[in-house]
Amino acid sequence: MSEVPAGTTAFANRTHPKTICMFDVDGTLTPARLGASREMLQLLKDLRKECAIAFVGGSDLNKISEQLALDGQNAWLIFGHLGIVVDDFDYAFSENGLVAYKLGKEIARQSFIGHVGEEEYKKFVKFVLHYIADLDIPIKRGTFVEFRNGMVNISPIGRNASNKERNEYEEYDKKTGVRAKFVEILKKEFAHLGLTYSIGGQISFDVFPTGWDKTYSLNHIEPEGFTEIHFFGDKTYKGGNDYEIFNDSRTIGHVVNTPEDTMRILKELFFTKK
Repeated sequence: MSEVPAGTTAFANRTHPKTICMFDVDGTLTPARLGASREMLQLLKDLRKECAIAFVGGSDLNKISEQLALDGQNAWLIFGHLGIVVDDFDYAFSENGLVAYKLGKEIARQSFIGHVGEEEYKKFVKFVLHYIADLDIPIKRGTFVEFRNGMVNISPIGRNASNKERNEYEEYDKKTGVRAKFVEILKKEFAHLGLTYSIGGQISFDVFPTGWDKTYSLNHIEPEGFTEIHFFGDKTYKGGNDYEIFNDSRTIGHVVNTPEDTMRILKELFFTKK
């Protein structure tokens, strides 16, 4: 990627150089934990000629790369490096933007443990694992706590659940509120740590220092001076992991339920008048 001359925008050659479209991943660009369709990837490629594009996901970069590489996990195994996804987006924000790339180069990285401290982190994880052990839910698999650079992901059923088990648990959770109840208990038990809890996806919720939600990613694009920031997400309700950025005064929010919704809105915004 060539260097941009001082005083010029990195996106001067786009049709709309002061516009950026930012996307949640699961449920917005891809079905939950599955790969993006060829149609979606082609539309994003075409959209990049119109304006800057970015993804802002809660997962780590490895998982997002699997989903947004051509043909999903198969392409990931073939090419075997992160460059596929960070080069196909102008900005790549994993873990809510706590790990950030611009034009293929890493520009920021935050640490959850560095913020709360090792001792507090151990107390937190110990409490979480005891709570999950005592939970009476239909099934449990593995990887109940996943540590990431800037957050912790907690799953009562375990992240090793199959797609079928994920779907079944999502319906169970809607009826019983297992995740929501878990979050309320953690809020009370660890109020002194100043943490935010965000329910996203089908089976888990994220935990991170307050202020480290998806609005954190906006700090990285602010220097570019975008006048329109479109955000697309499916978990825009209060408590969902798209809520804060969707409602931020700096963004134009678009609620979607499926990747097909995202493609439809993009076509209406950028391609129907051509």
